[in-house]
Amino acid sequence: MKALWIAVGDLRRMFRARANIFFVFIFPMLLILVLGATFGGSGSARLGVVSSDSGPLGTALVRQLQRTPHLQVVPVTGAAALLTQVERGNVEAGIAIPPGYDGAVRAGHPVMVRYLARPDQSSQQLGETVRGAVARQAALLGAARFAVAERSAPSFGAALARAEQVSPRVPAVSVTETTAGTALFPSSLGQFDEGAWSQLLLFLFLIALTGAAAIIETRRLGVARRMLATPTSPGTVIAGATLGRVLIACVQALVIILGSALFFGVRWGQPAGVAAVVILYACAGAGAGVLVGTLFRNESQAAGVTLLLGLGLGALGGCMVPLEIFPPTMRRIAHLTPQAWGNDAFNKLVGHGASITGILPQLGALALFAAVLLALAAWRLRRVLVA
Repeated sequence: MKALWIAVGDLRRMFRARANIFFVFIFPMLLILVLGATFGGSGSARLGVVSSDSGPLGTALVRQLQRTPHLQVVPVTGAAALLTQVERGNVEAGIAIPPGYDGAVRAGHPVMVRYLARPDQSSQQLGETVRGAVARQAALLGAARFAVAERSAPSFGAALARAEQVSPRVPAVSVTETTAGTALFPSSLGQFDEGAWSQLLLFLFLIALTGAAAIIETRRLGVARRMLATPTSPGTVIAGATLGRVLIACVQALVIILGSALFFGVRWGQPAGVAAVVILYACAGAGAGVLVGTLFRNESQAAGVTLLLGLGLGALGGCMVPLEIFPPTMRRIAHLTPQAWGNDAFNKLVGHGASITGILPQLGALALFAAVLLALAAWRLRRVLVA
């Protein structure tokens, strides 16, 4: 019971500092928002469209684009505004259907539909989608002109209406898409999902490492020695200090998980699996924080080391760049960190819908990290306290 009260005291001291509330709870949520908005897969490319006074055929072309899967058509007021939207990245690309498009096409005159995009691969792929939509309309127009030339229809309008009526019954080319091996990023992965779990792992370890400064402060102020002067064993002090860091990390994890689910729609998967990963990972981080706190004499030294250690291990373990794009050798090296095993576990839970039984290897690795780090931390802290 004394160990629990020591842990609760650490939690209360953390909440007294307003800066801690920002960096522990608010800052991770802001990073999730930025990463998801910048790098997350929204599933739909945005295409800006200018179609003022283009007539019925221009409207039909816009509708054809709107029916294209995974394409979001964004109306834009003019060519200059479209150029600005593309330059700023508000849309991936844009097309400008000129005024009088309908009349020029019906008269058989060539018409230029401008396509604006940045020179990257995604814009080139989107360009093929736009060309496909234009080609489908061109095929209908060609069929209508052929019918008029062969006098199979009284007018171009009647021939075009007949071509649109017959077009759905024309056999189309059948395309079967298969994925060889395992997809790097599951199609069910949401825009903010990977950013949420990677930032959770990054900040949980960082906040747990701040236990180093708390341990040093406790020693410097003589709090630990005064506790030992009471009927309190060194084991109770060690358990309380360690449990305090675990408790703070779990509170932070709960806020991030609930906040990301509420504001960003992140689906975390099976609660039992998520809880197991968070608790074991928090124990590993707490062990690392207490261990570092026994190796230095002042908070300034510990602060620099814990920041470097937390960010370095986070980068190596896939919290800043997904492990899926690591070369095989780097991926094996990355799994010398608990962050990599945590990323693997959440990838299965969130990305592939696995249950707790599907992440047993990852839980075993995290349990090993936690056991080793907690044992080393307890051994070093006992030596420091009773020295």
